[in-house]
Amino acid sequence: MMNLKKFLPYIGSVLFFVVVSYVYFLPDLAEGKVLFQPDTQQGVGVGQEVKQFREETGEMSRWTNSLFGGMPNYQISPSYAPSKIVHFLETCYRLWLPSPASLVFIMMLGFFILLVTLRMKWYLAVLGAVAYAFSSYFFILIAAGHIWKFVTLAYIPPTIAGILLAYRGRYWAGAMLTAFFATFQIASNHVQMTYYFLFVIVALVVAFLVDSIQKKTLSVFFKATGSLLAAGLLAIAVNLPNLYNTYEYSKHTIRGVPELHTTSDTAEDVSNKTKNGLDRDYIVQWSYGIGETWSLLVPDVKGGSSEPLGAHPEELSEVNPQYRQYLGQMMSRYWGDQPFTAGPVYVGAFVLTLFILGCFVVKGPMKWALLVSTILSISLSWGRNFMPLTDLFIDYFPMYNKFRTVSSILVIAEFCIPLLAVLALNELLKNPQVLMRERRGVIVSIALTAGVSLLFALFPSVFFSFMSDMEKAAFLPQAQGNPQVTELLNALQQVRQHIFTSDAWRSFFIVLLGCTILFLYWKGKLGKSVCVALIGVLVLADVYSVDKRYLNSDHFVFKKQVTDPFPMTAVDKQILQDQDPNYRVLNLTVNTFNDATTSYYHKSVGGYHAAKLRRYQDLIEHQLSKGNTGVINMLNTKYIIDKNDTGQPVVIQNPDAAGNAWFVPQIKWVAGADEEMAALTGFDPKSEAVIDDRFRKELGIDAVQAPLPGDTIYLTSYKPNELKYDVHTQNGGLAVFSEIYYPAGWCVTVDGKPAKEVRADYVLRAMYLPKGTKEVVFRFDPKSVTVTETIAFIAMSVLLLACVAGIIRLFLQRQKSIKEIKE
Repeated sequence: MMNLKKFLPYIGSVLFFVVVSYVYFLPDLAEGKVLFQPDTQQGVGVGQEVKQFREETGEMSRWTNSLFGGMPNYQISPSYAPSKIVHFLETCYRLWLPSPASLVFIMMLGFFILLVTLRMKWYLAVLGAVAYAFSSYFFILIAAGHIWKFVTLAYIPPTIAGILLAYRGRYWAGAMLTAFFATFQIASNHVQMTYYFLFVIVALVVAFLVDSIQKKTLSVFFKATGSLLAAGLLAIAVNLPNLYNTYEYSKHTIRGVPELHTTSDTAEDVSNKTKNGLDRDYIVQWSYGIGETWSLLVPDVKGGSSEPLGAHPEELSEVNPQYRQYLGQMMSRYWGDQPFTAGPVYVGAFVLTLFILGCFVVKGPMKWALLVSTILSISLSWGRNFMPLTDLFIDYFPMYNKFRTVSSILVIAEFCIPLLAVLALNELLKNPQVLMRERRGVIVSIALTAGVSLLFALFPSVFFSFMSDMEKAAFLPQAQGNPQVTELLNALQQVRQHIFTSDAWRSFFIVLLGCTILFLYWKGKLGKSVCVALIGVLVLADVYSVDKRYLNSDHFVFKKQVTDPFPMTAVDKQILQDQDPNYRVLNLTVNTFNDATTSYYHKSVGGYHAAKLRRYQDLIEHQLSKGNTGVINMLNTKYIIDKNDTGQPVVIQNPDAAGNAWFVPQIKWVAGADEEMAALTGFDPKSEAVIDDRFRKELGIDAVQAPLPGDTIYLTSYKPNELKYDVHTQNGGLAVFSEIYYPAGWCVTVDGKPAKEVRADYVLRAMYLPKGTKEVVFRFDPKSVTVTETIAFIAMSVLLLACVAGIIRLFLQRQKSIKEIKE
């Protein structure tokens, strides 16, 4: 009974998380509605071919032809046999709650585990969990469908909890907790978020190292570090199939080493390149504005999201009616530095106050690790607005140049700020006189939050302009000598200024109310439990109401509306009447190379993916975007969707599509990628094959004879991961296949005997077929998948056994302690 009483607050906390998570999404979940998430819809589009193939055959294909001519689907459908066990354990951890309530639940639960590990009282752990989980960016992620990113962030706090346990001398428990949640975190498949939090982990490790040197406890530090390294290796091993195959794939993507270096590159082009990574402009395209950083305190400091002003008609009520419609439809609420945004990063006004206060009242190594991590996170989020630091990390920090959207590194600040805030509140609750002892800290924290909010509210135009730089460049020249345009721009700025000042006043009063609660506690007018409860209600009400701006009932639809995410059009029906199993479609009515619509029903020349094959991206930039018909034909583009004179989509059949495979009469040898790309300009794929000199030895010939009448090669069987061709050649010849060349995983046989293909025409496959050849078979069967899955099964077994052993060990220790107490 005593033990049950001890655990009741923690059980109650978990139930509270369940209720809050579910209530947020009422009445939509109760009505059976589901989220309509744009990025999830895109994922459905590009993954449809493999999904359908698996349903029909029970076989998992690691290759899909539904986008960009064909590519591995390691990052589209990362499903491996060991991941089923991880998925089951995750489902248990989520208490089988429906999504998206389960997402908010695990976000709170993970931070709660961290704070309990830090020996926080359960009620403070609940408050901290709410503050972390309801940070606005997380709800924006849910609305957008960035679920992998969200789940990774949910598993980071309990992973760090294990690290902290280990450095407290609880080596076994800390290692197991770390391994368990690191396994979940890596399985969530968002390497960028995991990578970012390595900065936090390194900061913590360095802080603990310095502390152990000062206290002369290095043996504890090294034992903990060793146990954590073992835990990390175990988590990596469990996820090895996804990690290794993604790593191998990344070498050949836009995140790998570029091969093309055209002579037309300017000095600016060269400086934009990075070593073995993305271009700088692409990395920093989404950079947080320096002024926009105040969104941590004032959510709509730059207008919030990039929705039209007309989404909130009440905000236009004071505008001259003749300008109201134009502003409502054509102008955005957002006027920040990013191209567009779904919403700000807001951590809570009073939470930020407590964080700043924590920099003064909290002592020990963890404070410094959290403070340094926060400053680094904010500085790196500025991207192109703070290029000296950004360039330093791009050029010298391993893997940093593999990731785009630098603004997302603010997730570190979103973690550190509520954590240090709760540590500060804990110090205040233990000793209210800290407020007097650290008067300077109190003044600074109030000045930087309530004081700044008040100044923003009273003098908004002193601190900010209410037009983006792009808007200024576009409209200010037109306003010169044009009173109507001037009046229109003044109306725009007035509306935006009102949006800004409303939130500035909001933050001011929230901080004022929070400080009043602490003051009353310090004066003895409030008890500890009432003080915590009031602050908890204040924090929840604050962040909850902001989150509802970006994730609400408007984002939910009935299930029947998403069972068919891409309704079949008349154009789709017309193309699908073609019974040919393998041809491609070029859709010019959509954003061709950033849209998954076509991929759902067809094998698309375009598509949607953040990590396209590098050579295919080169082809897009230098040939496809310029309408090179030879390249379009070599990709077997049988149908082109375009618009007619009335703007309606129509199907154009391409009579020059090269087909699935063909023999060519000659080879054009080139030296390197630049010559290979240049040779595609104005070429005829049926007349020659452009091949890099490096493949001479593998091809085994220098020249070929022209195919004779009657020489044929036909596709006889199509599967995403297997292609069979019937061949007839009288003297032998060079066959080119309209399939994307990928150097790892494809096995080719000629009449049942292993053979090798080479790369031709920059992205396609080719091989010499001797006379008498009857069948060619390509099969995508990466051996690395089998090997890594075996290792993962072994690692998972070790992890589960270690966890069971740890539980038994803990139970025996507890029984021993009870026995000693009784004696």
